[in-house]
Amino acid sequence: MLRGATELCIYKQRFMEPSQNIAIPEHNSSFLSVLQCKCPHCGKGKMFTHTNPYNLKYTLDMPKYCNVCGVDFEPEPGFYFGTGYVSYGLSIALTFASIIVAFLFFGLSLKDNSLYYWIASNAALLILIQPVMMRLSRSIWLWFFKHKLMVPANKEPLA
Repeated sequence: MLRGATELCIYKQRFMEPSQNIAIPEHNSSFLSVLQCKCPHCGKGKMFTHTNPYNLKYTLDMPKYCNVCGVDFEPEPGFYFGTGYVSYGLSIALTFASIIVAFLFFGLSLKDNSLYYWIASNAALLILIQPVMMRLSRSIWLWFFKHKLMVPANKEPLA
């Protein structure tokens, strides 16, 4: 049984005639490409024009097309409105993880105000990493709907 693009390429080289062409993906979508905010189609192009998410003026600036494969990063108007739900889910997951860590390592109690300290530190943490979470939520949203992305017909690199 074939497991990946590499094995499929080896299979094609060994057993298929040159006239039998099948599409071999250049990139398998991976968790790492989502975290690095790379193009969900090719896994190589950058999704954001500026690398620093804390440059708040340009945090969400994206090119219209991928500079490697040419895929359209905005398939329809208002496409990224749903990223608020993803960002909310990431915030809840981070809050849940931080309360578990605080409970296991520091102990939470109403008697010594440690719960209030956790609430304040969690709020500060969420505010500080908000630009990163906004970019990550866009990357997850685009990866989730990668089947809607428009790939140019010529499929030639734009760079």
